[in-house]
Amino acid sequence: MPSFAPRTDLETHTVENQPPPFAGRNLYLTDLALRDAVRREAGSWLDTRAEALGAVAGSEATLELGELANRHPPEFVPFDRYGRRLDEARFHPSYHALMTLAMDHQIHDLAWTSGEPSGHVAHAALLSIFTQAEAGVMCPINMTYASAPALRSQTDATGPWLEKLLGGRYDAPLRPIADKAGITLGMAMTEKQGGSDVRANTTRAAPLGGRDYRLTGHKWFCSAPMSDGFLTLAYAEGGLSCFLVPRVAPDGERNTIQLMRLKDKLGNRSNASAEIEYHDAYAMRLGEEGAGVKVIIDMVHHTRLGTIASTLGIMRRALAEAVNHTSGRRAFQKTLIDQPAMTAVIADLALEYEAAAVLVMRVARAFGDEDPQAKAFARLAVALAKYWLTKRCAGFVYECMECHGGVGYVEETPMPRLYREAPLNGIWEGSGNVIALDVLRTLKREPAALAAYAAKVEQARGGNVALDRAAEALRQAAAEAVGETDARGLCERMALVLQGALLVRHAPTAVADAFCARWFGDGAGVSYGALPRGVDLQAIVGRQTLG
Repeated sequence: MPSFAPRTDLETHTVENQPPPFAGRNLYLTDLALRDAVRREAGSWLDTRAEALGAVAGSEATLELGELANRHPPEFVPFDRYGRRLDEARFHPSYHALMTLAMDHQIHDLAWTSGEPSGHVAHAALLSIFTQAEAGVMCPINMTYASAPALRSQTDATGPWLEKLLGGRYDAPLRPIADKAGITLGMAMTEKQGGSDVRANTTRAAPLGGRDYRLTGHKWFCSAPMSDGFLTLAYAEGGLSCFLVPRVAPDGERNTIQLMRLKDKLGNRSNASAEIEYHDAYAMRLGEEGAGVKVIIDMVHHTRLGTIASTLGIMRRALAEAVNHTSGRRAFQKTLIDQPAMTAVIADLALEYEAAAVLVMRVARAFGDEDPQAKAFARLAVALAKYWLTKRCAGFVYECMECHGGVGYVEETPMPRLYREAPLNGIWEGSGNVIALDVLRTLKREPAALAAYAAKVEQARGGNVALDRAAEALRQAAAEAVGETDARGLCERMALVLQGALLVRHAPTAVADAFCARWFGDGAGVSYGALPRGVDLQAIVGRQTLG
C-alpha cells in the first residue's frame, strides 16, 4: 500500500520534483487508442465492461496485488507432512485474489457467453487491461478461454467441463469438478526431445475402452499445473492424439500426474510452469485417434490471440509509466516530456502503441466472424500480429524504462518486471520461426487468407502515398515464390502494411501519417525518437493522457 504522508523535508535536502503516483487511474478511460478501437470493433456493450475493469485494475489495491504475486512466486509442494504425494504449486494469497478478480470480470469466458460477435474483442481488450496490473494470471485465464473450442469438439464427453468453464467462478482448491464453482484448464504439449516438433513426442496412450486411456510419459512445459485439467498430446495406436487429463481421476483420487519441478523463469514469476510426468495417468480422448494436432490447433489459435493482447497490455503499462514520469518531472527548465528530444521519443513509442492497439482489436474482431474468408484472415492476421508485436515488445519496454533514467532500473518500480515479461509472448505459443513458417503455410494452403488481407489493405488505398507504395511493393513480393529464409521479412512487411492501412482508416491523421512516414517513407532512423521531419509530435503525444 502507498505510504502515508512520507516526509519530504529531510535533514540534508528536500525531496521534490518527483512524478505523481501512477495508481488510482482508470486504465481504460485513459487509453484513447484502446478505447477508440473497442468502441469501433465492439460497441457500447463492451465499453461499459472495459471501463469497470479499467477502474479496478488501475486501483492501488490491485496494482499492489500484482507486486505481491511477483514478489512471492509459487512454491513446489511435492509431499504433505506425512510423505504422501501432493504434486501441487502453492500460491500467495495475492495470486488467488487476482484470479478471482479476473474470473469475476469473465475474461475467461465472455467470448463464449456474451452472445456478441465481438466477444473475442472483449477477451482481448479485458486481458490487455488486466495485464497492466499483473500478467502472470492471464496465462491460465487465456488457456481456459482457449480450451473451449477443443472441449466443444467432444461435447458428449466434455459437457460437465464446459458447464463449469462457462459462467464459472474461481475455485482454487483441488477436488472433483462436480463439487466446484468453476474450473481452469492448462496445456501440456511439448517434450524434451522435440519442443515445438510435437510429432517427436514419445508419451504413449494405452486404451481402457471407449474414450478412456492411460498415459505414460513426460511433458517439458506444463503451463498452469494448478489447473483442474490439461489438454495434452500422446501417441495412441492410431497416431498422435489429443487428450483431456484431469487432476482428479474418475474414482475421486488424485490422478497420477507427477510434478517434477517448477520452472525458474526469467519473468512471469507469479505464474507456475512445470515439468511433469504421466505415471499411467487417466485421460479422456478428444477427437479421433491420430487427429491430435487438428483438435488442439484451435486451442493454440485462440491462445495466440491472448499472447498479442497480453503484449498490448505490457506495452501500454510501460508507455503509461513513461508518460507519467516524464510529465511529472522537470530538467533543464522544462518538464521532461516537453524537451524536444523526449517529445520525439514519447511520440515514437505512442505511434507504435497506437498501431498495436488497432491491429490487436481488428484481429480479435475477425475471430468472431463466421464468414470463411474472415476466418482465414483471422488465422493469418493473428500470426502476423504475434510475430511482429512480440518481437518489438522488449525493445519498446526498454525505451520506456530509459525514459525514467536510473530509477527505471530499480525493482521498486514496475519497469524491471515489465522488461522481464516482455520477451515471453514471443517465445510461448510459437516462437518467431515457427510463426513465420505458419504464415507461409497459411498463404500456400488458404488463398482466401491472402485475399482477405489484400482487401483490408485495399480499403486504405489513396489515404497515404507512402502506404500505397509499400502495399504495391508487398503485393509484388507476395506474388513471387517466398522461401523459408524470406519468411521473417515477409511477416514484418505484411504486419506493418496492415497496421498502416488500419491507422489510415481509423486513427487521427497525425498518427496515421506519422506512422506511414516512419515505416514507409524516408528520413527515419532506427532507434526510438529518430522520426522523420514534419511529424506532428504534439498531436501524437497529446493522445497519451493519464488523467
